[in-house]
Amino acid sequence: MREQIAQGLEDARGRTLRLTDLDEPELTAQHSPLMSPLVWDLAHIGQQEDLWLLRGGNAAAQGLLSCKIESLYDAFEHPRATRVDLPLLSPREARGFIGDVRGRVLDGLDGLAEPTPERLFPYAMVEQHEQQHVETMLATHQLRHGAPLLGAGAPLPGGRVLPADSVLVPAGPFTLGVDLDDEPWSLDNERPAHTVDLPAFRIARVPVTNGEWQAFIAAGGYDQREWWSERGWRHRVDAGLERPLFWSADGSRRRFGLVEQVPADEPVQHVCYFEAEAYAAWAGARLPTEQEWEKACAWDPIEGRRRRWPWGDADWTPELANLGGAALRPAPVGAYEAGASAYGVEQLMGDVWEWTSSDIEPWAGFETMLYADYSAPFFGGDYKVLRGGSWAVGGASVRPSFRNWDLPIRRQIFSGLRLAWNVV
Repeated sequence: MREQIAQGLEDARGRTLRLTDLDEPELTAQHSPLMSPLVWDLAHIGQQEDLWLLRGGNAAAQGLLSCKIESLYDAFEHPRATRVDLPLLSPREARGFIGDVRGRVLDGLDGLAEPTPERLFPYAMVEQHEQQHVETMLATHQLRHGAPLLGAGAPLPGGRVLPADSVLVPAGPFTLGVDLDDEPWSLDNERPAHTVDLPAFRIARVPVTNGEWQAFIAAGGYDQREWWSERGWRHRVDAGLERPLFWSADGSRRRFGLVEQVPADEPVQHVCYFEAEAYAAWAGARLPTEQEWEKACAWDPIEGRRRRWPWGDADWTPELANLGGAALRPAPVGAYEAGASAYGVEQLMGDVWEWTSSDIEPWAGFETMLYADYSAPFFGGDYKVLRGGSWAVGGASVRPSFRNWDLPIRRQIFSGLRLAWNVV
């Protein structure tokens, strides 16, 4: 298990370094007020690793940075739009800092007595934090203007023609959430495991595609008030929404500096919650709750138990889902037949984060983990839950119980949707 943790940390660091192997102006510029300069993410990753793995979470203890410098990387104190004006570490200094921290961390891991899951959890938490920032940095790269820096991405398996259908998830109880014994790297908002009894519902076999979204646009979906909630319509008007972010009226899209035709068979991404909600209404459907989503993803009705993954308990491989970030885009629908859940729902993991209708709230019995501010400050706020991970997610930072959340106006994230229906 010690080797697994070390490999996870190194895999995350390799992704970080590839995304920041750029000239200094690219790293210090603020490519969008929605995002930090890449150099801020780079040093923040090291600052959090220093805090949790070298100081045991004791913020009062002296870290490798001075208190004054360390405070620049407090995500709660400094909003993203203001970070470009801070006296941040230079790219060279940031790289040196994160390298110094990592060397000390790996030395400590080698010398760790009794590497139990409990003692290794902080290392897994730090790996997940870095993987989450890798996805954030990929969003920054997507918002950036200029010549391509990342290429077109690795090839993906081809899709297959599927009917635009849904599957029935019968009424009944299932186990929502996980316990540490089953998922030792799970974060606090995923726990504890508990039984939930849901009514029957139907859920789409695959996510909504670009081609389906183009039909929504062609039918005047962005102009027809009837499909939008009151808040959603107000935002659509104020923000001037006409199509997914990065799409152009001529049917092309911008993807990491490349301009290409929108592929009809990929899951749509870069849509906000309000857009997803309106599309679902137009399609005569709704968004699933996160409880429905998790049941369709992880519950095995024949064996009466949770699966670790939609396809079973075997670890992820590239033949089962589009994860890890190499593709730089979602896979066409139908690409992962072997990755289907017990109910026959496909592409639940990877490709796009899927908006649900749920607010982020704690499960009954919630207890904070050692990073007490990871989830709790966001409960009860204006945040909607997304499930499933995107193509950009990597390492230990994705599983069926993982709960992501964001504001309903956000669409720079790699977000899409899947439809659901009541059964009457």
